[in-house]
Amino acid sequence: MVGTGENNNQRSVGYGDGLYKSEDGGKSWKHVGLKNSEHIGKIIVHPENSDVVYVAAIGPLWSKGGDRGLYKTEDGGKTWKAILTVDEHTGVNDVVMDPRSPDVLYASTLQRRRHVYTYVGGGPGSGMHKSVDGGATWTKINKGLPSEELGRIGLAISPANPEIIYAIVEAANGKGGFFASTNRGASWEKRSSHVTSGNYYQEIIADPVDEHTVYSMDTWMSVTHDGGRSFDLVGEDTKHVDNHAMWINPHNNKHWIIGCDGGIYETYDAAKTWDFKKNLPITQFYKVAVDNDEPFYNIYGGTQDNFSLGGPSRVLTNHGIRNSEWFITNGGDGFESQIDPNNPNIVYAQSQYGGLVRFDKKSGESVGIKPKPPKGENNYRYNWDAPLAVSRHVSGRLYFAANKVFRSDDYGNSWEEISGDLSRQIDRNTLKVYDRVVSMDAVMKNGSTSPYGTIVAFSESPKNKDLLAAGTDDGLIHISENGGNSWRKISSIPGAPTQSYVNSIYLSRHDENVIYVAFNHHKYGDFKPYIFKSTNKGNSWTAIASNLPERGSVYAIEEDHVDKDLLFVGTEFGVFFSPNQGQDWKQLKSGLPTIAVRDIAIQERENDLVLGTFGRGFYVMDDYSVLRNIENATPAESAKIYPVRTALMWEQSSPLGLPGKSFQGDNFYTAANLGPEADYLLLQRQLYFAKEEAPKERQEVGERRSGRPLPFL
Repeated sequence: MVGTGENNNQRSVGYGDGLYKSEDGGKSWKHVGLKNSEHIGKIIVHPENSDVVYVAAIGPLWSKGGDRGLYKTEDGGKTWKAILTVDEHTGVNDVVMDPRSPDVLYASTLQRRRHVYTYVGGGPGSGMHKSVDGGATWTKINKGLPSEELGRIGLAISPANPEIIYAIVEAANGKGGFFASTNRGASWEKRSSHVTSGNYYQEIIADPVDEHTVYSMDTWMSVTHDGGRSFDLVGEDTKHVDNHAMWINPHNNKHWIIGCDGGIYETYDAAKTWDFKKNLPITQFYKVAVDNDEPFYNIYGGTQDNFSLGGPSRVLTNHGIRNSEWFITNGGDGFESQIDPNNPNIVYAQSQYGGLVRFDKKSGESVGIKPKPPKGENNYRYNWDAPLAVSRHVSGRLYFAANKVFRSDDYGNSWEEISGDLSRQIDRNTLKVYDRVVSMDAVMKNGSTSPYGTIVAFSESPKNKDLLAAGTDDGLIHISENGGNSWRKISSIPGAPTQSYVNSIYLSRHDENVIYVAFNHHKYGDFKPYIFKSTNKGNSWTAIASNLPERGSVYAIEEDHVDKDLLFVGTEFGVFFSPNQGQDWKQLKSGLPTIAVRDIAIQERENDLVLGTFGRGFYVMDDYSVLRNIENATPAESAKIYPVRTALMWEQSSPLGLPGKSFQGDNFYTAANLGPEADYLLLQRQLYFAKEEAPKERQEVGERRSGRPLPFL
């Protein structure tokens, strides 16, 4: 059984639709309930009866209500019963079972809420609970815990000594810490003040052998060997940080598998050395951009926690794109990158909160070019993901935005403010959370949240260098028709949610009067797609979401550079195209998993559609031009041949040596799939192709290397 929706509360957390079950080892899945839970914290299957399952549903992060609490099924997921609930703002974050008695359960409840403007990580609903009758009745067990409002609580029972229950407790005013109970939850003893960032971590794993050893998931994973009285780092010098999941081999407690923001790592010596699993395509890209390099263009993007990157769309070698051919353009979390349209060696990249650099691909030089406020003025408010655009009209011109729009005409060496503060300028601490205004003393108030009142979308018209558009995180659109000298405000669009996040604004490639805008309201608990089109520079608008799925927030819009009617949108659950300006939409999914498509780029020379996905890396549709011929009608032909783009021809190079195929008689074998036979067959191939060049010597060397006789070919 799998629970969907991440069990953390970060700004870019993915939401789900409940539980799925497989009865054939994962070959097929069916939905089995809790559709409105959105975030699942934990699943425990009864050790003696697999039809009995407990599910900790944290519940919606962005809104109240939904399926939240501890749920139990006794019929394998056909029906569910809520056995522990608190209120419409509180769910269950964690649940553990006494290994000696499956009816004994300990659960932690969590009250939390996130919106665009804030995060609150706790409240009066958070706490600890115990049941001794399989969840039929519950008792609060908060004795010894902080008297402050509590936040996220992670639990673990020591497999080595189940009399010890550990808890890592988040609390207001810095009163949280690491606690233990040795009397089955009757009371708790504070062992230390060790905590983590509760919205992202606050998970602990007890060692299966040593009752005093517990691991704490955190940016840098830590461990206690004295029951929580002190913590040390486990050692991650050769491993990515930000840890979220851990498996410890019950038969060898030095053998672990760790899930972190960098992927999957394995160690057999308790973190002295690490093996990184390199074959998982799981990179989270916020944005994607392409250049015009030749013979093959490059793809750039910004990742969650793995820098800003660039790499080739294809290569001249016979073994494909290697990891070594990718390069870092900037550090930190990566966001929007842009490339100079006239010089593919000039790359602009940024990290969170406006950390903008100009990167020279030839020299490797990186120059910080973040706009700074003049002396005596307030700091600019940059979003976590600030919008960046390079002009198509003026060489060296680029745009960047915080709460104001900036323009540079000298590649970022200097900047000019071309707008005032374009936000609503709302004090976010006056806005409601939990249906009330929450005190600044609340757990994690405003933690891990961008400043509110920032510009988050920007577009320069490809048709008119003086036509600019900007969108904010608080629902405003501004249009300038004179290069930023003045701006016209659009504060509401009929059918669009009030004060909604403007995820994308797009000025048409074909008609300067046409503007597209996408609102993303998922951080208010509304997952509907909101896309609008204006044909008169924003004076009136038409909704064009039409038949897009009801559930699937929109992140990105792109317009084909040839066919004005062909549009693409990236959503939480995939990419869609419309052949008629949004009257009808069809999903593109052959080879593309169900994944959030955060951004879209079009490589015009190649007619390639390039996607930046949040969790599965980049995807490219080679030459999508056939979509220009699609009409929303039943085809009249039984078959049709579409135009094919001109193919390139080149001589492949082989810098890594032989391409990995072996010849024997009339058959070819892939060495990578042959195990111990690979080297032997490769040597046979070498002998075959070199038989005219010192064959006897080659054969002797080959026999020494393989340790077995080789036939002379």
